[in-house]
Amino acid sequence: MNLLQSLILAIVEGITEYLPISSTGHMILASSFMGIASDPFVKFFTVAIQLGAILSVVVLYFKRFFKSLDFYFKLVVAFIPSAIFGVLLSDAIDALLESPLSVAIALVVGGVILLFADKWFNRPVIQDSDEIDYLTALKVGFFQCLAMIPGVSRSGATIVGGMSQRLSRKAAAEFSFFLAVPTMFAATAKKAYDYYKGGLVLTDDQIKLLAVGNVVAFVVAMLAIKFFIDYLTKYGFRLFGWYRIIVGGIILALLLAGYNLQIV
Repeated sequence: MNLLQSLILAIVEGITEYLPISSTGHMILASSFMGIASDPFVKFFTVAIQLGAILSVVVLYFKRFFKSLDFYFKLVVAFIPSAIFGVLLSDAIDALLESPLSVAIALVVGGVILLFADKWFNRPVIQDSDEIDYLTALKVGFFQCLAMIPGVSRSGATIVGGMSQRLSRKAAAEFSFFLAVPTMFAATAKKAYDYYKGGLVLTDDQIKLLAVGNVVAFVVAMLAIKFFIDYLTKYGFRLFGWYRIIVGGIILALLLAGYNLQIV
């Protein structure tokens, strides 16, 4: 993987991580079109640059992260389901991660759900994420478990899950972003440790690619979050629903045409 390829993957990560369109599906397309081999470093790179995306949330919502301990307790409660099911279902999740077909199907099905989400959940009661109680946080945490299926989209599952609990679109999106911090950090740390145990040794050039990738993912994710909150509040999910269906359809068409798509 060269510098240009790493920049493109970092941009894709920054844009797609917090939008309900599945970063996994877009990584498949980007890496396949660029002909990037799915070697240990590439896999580690796609995991490690999530740190930049995580940091973007902390910077954008800096005051919220230092407002009260109650904020952290709710995040812990919401994180517990995915932590438990992530351990119990790790083998099944790894098997799904090897299937671009599963990703494509999840993209299309999730897209159809987003087309109707605004109609289904149009009577919010909770307008601010600070108003979320512990039970609601736990329920959103269970929705996050759906994102263990590659292609579902963690942000999409948690935002729609939040809206089903009578959160406004903005409150659901913000809580989804906050919950991403412990969830993505834990997943990134776990994967990094696994690669370290597997004997992955980084060269100086690879370390530079990681540094550049994280900076780019950080900047792009900040822009993506600002755009998404504003757009979602005004217009809802339909655009993202149709977009998911198109991307999933492209992956299905490529698979039917015999292309060997790989998940990095």
